[in-house]
Amino acid sequence: MTLKTLFLMSATLGIDFGTSNSAACWATPTSTHAHPIALEGNATSLPTAIFFNAEDRTTHFGRDAVNHYLAGNPGRLMRSLKSLLGSSLVLEHTEVNGQSMRFLDIITVFLAELKHRAEARMGAAITRVVMGRPVHFVDDDPERDALAQAMLLQAAQAAGLPEVQFQLEPIAAALDYERRITQEALVLVADIGGGTSDFSVLRLSPQRKQATDRANDILATRGIHIGGTDFDQKLSLERVMPLLGFRHHGPLQREVPSGVFFDLATWHLIAWRYQPRALREAQGLSIDYSDPQLHQRLMTVLHERLGHQHAPLHAPGQLAHVGAGLVGQAQLGQHFVDPGVVALDAEVTALDAQRFTDTEEGVEDQFLRHDAKAFSRCRIVVDDVVAHHGDLAAGGTRQPGQDRDQGGLARAVGPQQAEEFALLDLE
Repeated sequence: MTLKTLFLMSATLGIDFGTSNSAACWATPTSTHAHPIALEGNATSLPTAIFFNAEDRTTHFGRDAVNHYLAGNPGRLMRSLKSLLGSSLVLEHTEVNGQSMRFLDIITVFLAELKHRAEARMGAAITRVVMGRPVHFVDDDPERDALAQAMLLQAAQAAGLPEVQFQLEPIAAALDYERRITQEALVLVADIGGGTSDFSVLRLSPQRKQATDRANDILATRGIHIGGTDFDQKLSLERVMPLLGFRHHGPLQREVPSGVFFDLATWHLIAWRYQPRALREAQGLSIDYSDPQLHQRLMTVLHERLGHQHAPLHAPGQLAHVGAGLVGQAQLGQHFVDPGVVALDAEVTALDAQRFTDTEEGVEDQFLRHDAKAFSRCRIVVDDVVAHHGDLAAGGTRQPGQDRDQGGLARAVGPQQAEEFALLDLE
């Protein structure tokens, strides 16, 4: 055993198990910084996606998983697995290549692969790990939030990681930032991910980073269960679900019940809609349609299990790159549902081409327009965090729920950061 191997065996693995992407790094007690690990080629991020190939019974991960799916290989693609934590679905079974597996076991498979790749890159076995977790897996439900962490711990240990500790993701980001500052700073950390958005106010300094207990430096922290996957859902509802009857008015001028459309627009709920009871429920909706063709399309998607064909496959932030192909990628009508919607697909695709540009501004404009309510909720969370910290922010006195005090925000996080966070204020 070489000295390098012995040195690396003392390392701790850091894992960011994300809704859209995952990453890993390592550090030893004497490290001055964390070392990112290339997990797929030279990329240090690995899309949180698994493809189970039904033909040769192989399992694929990350970009490779998405590529196999897009190539039309038979099988199942699963993503956004983190979203299941804290829900009853995580312990339910699903069929994978003829075998029944719990969703929790599928999370274990992904974590085991991530561990294997990290160890292969490092050339040493890893037993200690620090895993990031959002401030809240589940909003306003401490019991389910604790259950979510317990389930993640169970999956990690089953993946071969016996020593697991958790760190709040915004806190971890702040500690990394602290390594690069030369004087004390008051910092507002925003962690906007695929499934959750977390906001924290922390006191950082070069002197404090040596302390083992930093609890007193966490001045305020709040989280909300809104992230990039909500944008994915919104795009599916706005662009694809109307082709199946979403917002369609039936003979009595009432809208078709929307539950099936919201489930088909939510990645981890699509499989439920293939169950016999759900199929009977969807079939019974026929009386609510005035256009039978729309209902026929819906039933085709369900009976042929095509729901995942239309779901967004790209991580939030890549939506501008998807651009005009957002609906064209699915080609819901052109390829496998109904040639009658080809013209509508072309019209929508042209609209997306105009609306989505290869710029962050194009994505931001869509996000603000479609998810103003979600951003408003994020703004309230930021306000509450800053208000909670108000006593330490130069005498701020604003209470949570009151109108934003832009000066108080500037006092809390500095004028430059306050200006950067102006995008959260939609008023």
